[in-house]
Amino acid sequence: MANFTSSNPTLKASDNAFRYISMAAAWFGVFLLFWIAVQVLYEAWPAVSQFGFKFLIDVEWNPVTKEYGALPLIYGTVVSSLLALLIATPLGVAIAIFLSEDYLPPKVQEFFKFLVEMLAAIPSVIYGLWGIAVIIPLNITVGLWLYEHFSWIPLFSTPPYGPGMLPAALVLAIMILPTIAALSRTALVTVPPAMKAGAEAVGATRWEVLLHVTLPSAATGIFGAVVLALGRAMGETMALAMLVGNNNQISASILAPANTIASLLANSFAEASGLQVAALMYLSFILMAVTLLINIFAEYILVK
Repeated sequence: MANFTSSNPTLKASDNAFRYISMAAAWFGVFLLFWIAVQVLYEAWPAVSQFGFKFLIDVEWNPVTKEYGALPLIYGTVVSSLLALLIATPLGVAIAIFLSEDYLPPKVQEFFKFLVEMLAAIPSVIYGLWGIAVIIPLNITVGLWLYEHFSWIPLFSTPPYGPGMLPAALVLAIMILPTIAALSRTALVTVPPAMKAGAEAVGATRWEVLLHVTLPSAATGIFGAVVLALGRAMGETMALAMLVGNNNQISASILAPANTIASLLANSFAEASGLQVAALMYLSFILMAVTLLINIFAEYILVK
């Protein structure tokens, strides 16, 4: 094929053109990402120059007194995302196993796979409304019981107010579930059948093959799926803005209201002016940088 292409000027020219266009598109994507980052940092520079790295550890966010600190927002973003991962990871891996181990006929598997992936197509505002109608009343009922019986544990040390960290994390877990399930299933189905057949040939049961051969072989892909889901969770906006409570305080209790970077941006940017705009752009740059690093790390794990 290489000789035929090199001997045919038309095919060689089209091959070169396709290569250059693809390279130009790739570099344009890199340039676009760099340009967005530079533009956000430029808009944030008044806050960067005034607050510096102290912005990351201050806890006060008060536009009236022009005091801006990102620590409660970083805390809320990280904790809500990790709670969502804690809930979604075992469910997503279990779904991936169920849809990859021939427990069902292929057509039925494809149907359930389609249903799981459809969760990703639901707009986040719908998740938020569903959370308000279903999850928050349930959170109040369960949260009151947890508070009455386990308030000595810091995680349940405050009564539920309605919106809070726990309902936000529950809805966020459902939103990242398709990412974990789909990518984990891809990792599981790429395990060579010969490895599983070899384990069965020496007397391993189906569960032993799954636990000692399939899951360890797919561990890298599953880990990459979880990290990608973490990046998705940290950037979620509308559902969390409706469910997290929008309280810029740090609390050990998952029943208390909190706030995240994305939800604060959604709620505050329209009315912001002056230094507050720069502070919000500073938050945007922090979120962009962290999410980008997480996705780079996940891609590295998946490729490796």
